[in-house]
This record gives sequence, structure tokens and C-alpha cells, in this order.
Amino acid sequence: MITVFTPTYNRAYIIHHLYESLCRQTFRDFEWLVVDDGSADNTQQLLADYAGEGRIAVRYVRQPNGGKHRAINRAIKEARGELFFIVDSDDYLTDNALERLWFYYDQIKDDPDFAGVGGLRIYSNGSVVGLKRAFSVLDTDEIDIKNYLGGDRATAHKTEVLARYPFPEYDGEKFLSEGVIWTRLALKYKMRFFYEGIYVCEYLADGLSFHNRITHRESPRGSMIVYAEGARYQRAWWKRVKAAINYYRSTIGYRGSRSGELALPWWGRLFYPVGWFFYRLDLRSEKNHKKILSRLNRSR
Repeated sequence: MITVFTPTYNRAYIIHHLYESLCRQTFRDFEWLVVDDGSADNTQQLLADYAGEGRIAVRYVRQPNGGKHRAINRAIKEARGELFFIVDSDDYLTDNALERLWFYYDQIKDDPDFAGVGGLRIYSNGSVVGLKRAFSVLDTDEIDIKNYLGGDRATAHKTEVLARYPFPEYDGEKFLSEGVIWTRLALKYKMRFFYEGIYVCEYLADGLSFHNRITHRESPRGSMIVYAEGARYQRAWWKRVKAAINYYRSTIGYRGSRSGELALPWWGRLFYPVGWFFYRLDLRSEKNHKKILSRLNRSR
């Protein structure tokens, strides 16, 4: 069975697209597990209505607002499927997405060297997200596939494997990039990637990616661990340097400890001035953005 997991926060206005796509799936051995991260809209009632329709198996869990990474940690504990597939609330699936995931998963499910499988993310017009080059099937890891293909993939992982790699949780912080876990998995496991579009993205303005820099600064320890591990484990030298720059760019105002898992490799300190420069550019850009929004609001 597949657990299709959706973390959600105030997305009642759009989550019906995903629900309808799940109802159309050609593969039926799945559950839809929704973790509501403290929504203030009618998400709870909407999911109760979906469950009452009986078209698919729906499970709803509500918890205080703590960020997507905490919702993932909770969902992995709750999941009943052996394959765990994260699908965001503003996205949806092609009708045969779960069928294709299971087809490829069935080929590697008993191989301990594999953590899971992955297909392509596409836009609603069918174009591939982040396409660099085409392939048929690739057995590689999460680091190399990103270098090879670019953009994001639609990945499903063995639930038992993910259970060994919980997301770090820092008090007072609500964001930690999923990339930190995918990088850790890449150090030990391969994935089987197939060249088929299965996951349709929209990237809404209220999503995490829209205010990326602000989000990282508001969760400095979460940002530090992502970029510190990027500086250690990325295979391209320029990506390691980029991670070191972003480490300071996102956390320059942090006054706490930077030791242990939050520590940058020694050479990364050389890039503090560059990180500071981009930090100042970010502040200027955000200030100008606020001015533009203010003018637009006054003109309405």
C-alpha cells in the first residue's frame, strides 16, 4: 500500500484539485493521510466531508502549527503504507501516478540499497520542471539526480527507511528544508528514477518558495544545518561554495551557538563577507518590494 501524505495549512480553497486527482487514480491500494498544521479555515470539515463520501480512504490528523517538517515527522509515524509519497496541497497527480510509482517500486522494494523511486514533476501544460536532459530509467541518488536533471522530482520513499531519518526540530522555528533528509539518504541509498510526468505543480504565491529568504532567516538553525551539510556533501565544488555563502546569507543575525551539526566546515568561514553582501541585497530587495506593494494598495 502507498501512503499519499499531504501537509496542509489554510489550503481548503484549493485542496479539492488534489482530492479529485486521487479519486481518479488507476491504482487503488492507497490511503490519503492529511496532517493539518493548525489551519484556521474549514480544512477539518472539508476533509471530514471527503472521508464521508467514501471514494478513497482518507485519514485526517490535526496538530498545532509547527511547519512542514514536523508534519512529515508525524505522518511517518502514522503511515500505514510501505511506500510514502509526499504531495503538497496545492499540487495534484496524473491519473496513473500511483500505478507508475508502484510499478517501479515493485522492481526494487526488496533491494536494501534502494530508498525508493521517483518520477518527474510537470507543469499543467505538460512541460517538465527543471529539465536539463532526458533519460529512461536511472539508478542514482538524490544529489546526482538534481545535478543531472535540475529542479525537483516527485519521489516516494520506503516508509521504514524514512522512519530512521526524522527531521531535526528546533524550538521556535517552523521551517526546515526537506533537502536535509534527501541529502542524508543520498549518502547511503540509491533511488530508481523514471522519466514520466506524474506530479503536477503550480507553485502558488502563498507557498514556501515565494518568501524563501525571509523564511530561512526566521528559522536560522534549520537553515544552518541544511547549508552546513550542503557545504560538506555536495559533489560539485561550486555548490559547496554556494551553500557556504547561503549559510551566512540566511543566518547572519543569529547569535546562538554554531557548533556540532550547525557548524560550517572551516573553509566556509572565508565566505562570510560574500554572505553578508547578499544578506544586505536581500534586505534592500525586500524593502523595495514592500514599497511597491504599499503603492499598489494605496492606488486601489
